[in-house]
Amino acid sequence: MAAVPDSGTVHLDALGPRGACRTRVPDVVTDVTGAEVARLSTVPPVFVTRGLAALRKAGPVPAADLDAILAAAADAFVSDTVGGLGVREYESLVSRTSGTPLPVVRASTRGTARFVQEARRSAGRGRPVGAAADRRDPAVREGGAVWTRRGDVFAVNASGNHPGVHRLWLEALALGYRVAVRPSRREPFTPHRLVAALRGAGVPDDRLVLLPTDHRGAETLVRGADRAVVYGGDDVVARFAHDPRVLPQGPGRTKILVTADTDWRDHLDMITGSVADEGGTACVNATAVLVEGDPAPLAEALASRLSALPGLPPQDERAVLPVQPLDRARALDAHLRAVAEGTRALLGGEGIVDDLGDGSAVLRPAVHQVAHARAPQLRTELPFPCVWVAPWSRTDGIAPLRDTLVLSALTGDGTLVDRLLAEPTITNVYLGGHPTYWMAPGVPHDGYLSDFLMRSKAVIGPP
Repeated sequence: MAAVPDSGTVHLDALGPRGACRTRVPDVVTDVTGAEVARLSTVPPVFVTRGLAALRKAGPVPAADLDAILAAAADAFVSDTVGGLGVREYESLVSRTSGTPLPVVRASTRGTARFVQEARRSAGRGRPVGAAADRRDPAVREGGAVWTRRGDVFAVNASGNHPGVHRLWLEALALGYRVAVRPSRREPFTPHRLVAALRGAGVPDDRLVLLPTDHRGAETLVRGADRAVVYGGDDVVARFAHDPRVLPQGPGRTKILVTADTDWRDHLDMITGSVADEGGTACVNATAVLVEGDPAPLAEALASRLSALPGLPPQDERAVLPVQPLDRARALDAHLRAVAEGTRALLGGEGIVDDLGDGSAVLRPAVHQVAHARAPQLRTELPFPCVWVAPWSRTDGIAPLRDTLVLSALTGDGTLVDRLLAEPTITNVYLGGHPTYWMAPGVPHDGYLSDFLMRSKAVIGPP
């Protein structure tokens, strides 16, 4: 088995192309209090190299089997014992180690199962209408296009801030890539469960592997793959910005815009949820709200709402805020104080550390009002509900809204909406009061992943 409780210790094995591998000196996985909860088998770079070679030799998962495999894996992920862990034990471990509130983890379990179920259909949504999925399509016989992969091996250097990050690479598997996942040591349980569920449902071991490894192994993984997705901060984005084989996933800097023709009071629930849903840890959580006119009333109402959120251990059924080890929480608090200098603190000005007394601390929400739409604080994204509220005017234009993963625009100005849609650095635009955290299978997140993985080739002639 891949993960087996043994005298109270959970072992997370590497899942290589020849099956599970348990190393002699595993890494210790701790929860937010510092207590050991699991041991993660970490493999050296040479194991990564051999794993990638095996993936490259293997073919895609047979298309005829894929729908049944995905359906079975989705069911197993959401309800079965996988690798020795029942779903409730799995969710508890994710919550304890990542600090993500347990209700958020449970919702993510259901959401991930849905994305597994829909992976093939979602991947197909990105196919150009003029391209056939297969060269045997009669439409190609007289000349047409066929949608083909840009490579064979896809690597994932994952983060551990939210279990939902592992939904993305499912589409690569559905498109015929062989996939290698490097889990985060902070939260390795979700990728381990997902890979094990897919393999248990029929994905051959040499098509999908889980390779826990150190930084040298991660470098080997990314360099050895045909295509890779890498999660991290601005430094990671800058490092891979000019590498066409790598898709960096950095800060979202998600925003909400409220223009003068819209009463924000009618949308306060949506605004609050956009900041704090998912524990405020996701790239789709709003970190800036820009208001045409005086932003103070909105900022004050938002601070009042967020101040009422309870501070509880992450595995509590009522938890809504993230938890971190106490030293990490204090470091984030110090960083926030430095960044927020010169702003008006409506919430969090006295600190965001809520010490739970067990070596961990809740990260309380923070709301700060800045003086203008070009304030540098608007680019600061932190792993808890932290939002900057700024005034915005038509003379500010689109510039303050750039570099945004999701922009929820509360406006009736169609011309402005057209400008937002035309801005290349605004990835997604939500209208009509939809929260920034809304996602669905088949809807692009940072564009369609297939834009990065696939291309159309001209083909003519008999099949």
